[in-house]
Amino acid sequence: MNFHEVRFPASLSFGSVGGPERRTEVVTLANGFEERNTPWAHSRRRYDAGLGMRSLDDIETLIAFFEARMGQMYGFRWKDWSDHKSSAASVAPTFLDQVIGKGDGVQQTFGLLKTYRSGVHSYARPIRKPVLGTVLVGLENDAMQEGVDYEIDINSGLITFQHPPDIDVAVKAGFEFDVPVRFDADRIQTSVASFQAGDVPNVPVVEVRV
Repeated sequence: MNFHEVRFPASLSFGSVGGPERRTEVVTLANGFEERNTPWAHSRRRYDAGLGMRSLDDIETLIAFFEARMGQMYGFRWKDWSDHKSSAASVAPTFLDQVIGKGDGVQQTFGLLKTYRSGVHSYARPIRKPVLGTVLVGLENDAMQEGVDYEIDINSGLITFQHPPDIDVAVKAGFEFDVPVRFDADRIQTSVASFQAGDVPNVPVVEVRV
């Protein structure tokens, strides 16, 4: 896949604007009622990287990063400062944060998930790009040790246990993560005069499926 395992400079993504979007098809019936459906099982995130630019040095860094990705050609990692870890924003992740599966005595590999809850409803988001050195894993209330009990593929978010978890044992994990994205344009327009006057370039970034 056309993806570079490199993160967009986090200092430049700080201050950017963006978040999840959904695609909903709405049909209004003759009686005024609606039928709503979505072809997307998962949301897709969009950001504007231009809003994080604070100096001409930042612009130069942006252009270098854009050129190295060949515009829209290669994806990359993006830190979403408003949603980048398994725990609440104010605390550090622990292995108790998320239940990512249940043991059946056979399955050894589990994908990272982050579950969003509101009332009785929830949405489980697959996490494909965990941050190196941040993943913590446990079974029920017991912490597991990376390299001894399990291995983590940082490029896919897959955890593989040395031995399958026992039946009905909760597989848990905590982590920080990036969003896989690409530039959503093949052109960046900058002007020193405009930037010094307070205008920043528009640099659209969109999540990609990996």
